[in-house]
Amino acid sequence: MVKSGQIDVIKQGKRPPEEFSPDKLHNSIIATCLSVRTPEGQAQDIAKTVTLGVMNWCETHPEITSTDIRRQAQRIMKTLHPDAAYLYKNYKTII
Repeated sequence: MVKSGQIDVIKQGKRPPEEFSPDKLHNSIIATCLSVRTPEGQAQDIAKTVTLGVMNWCETHPEITSTDIRRQAQRIMKTLHPDAAYLYKNYKTII
């Protein structure tokens, strides 16, 4: 995966900031797509597109929150796979 410049991700609570990891985002998009039974090749393509889109968005932001990343990824994914986007958006709120 493509490497980003130094972009800090501000975490919730008292956790320290960490550097943005495109690989971490890419893997979470793949996992989301696979959990809604998307073929693996399509999941890889969606993850690549979403990750590159989020990275482009990040270029103008020296600091971002993990919520910002999730919101941008979901916005991009919504046009590619609405079911996966819904699941990604509502992660941790679905019981």
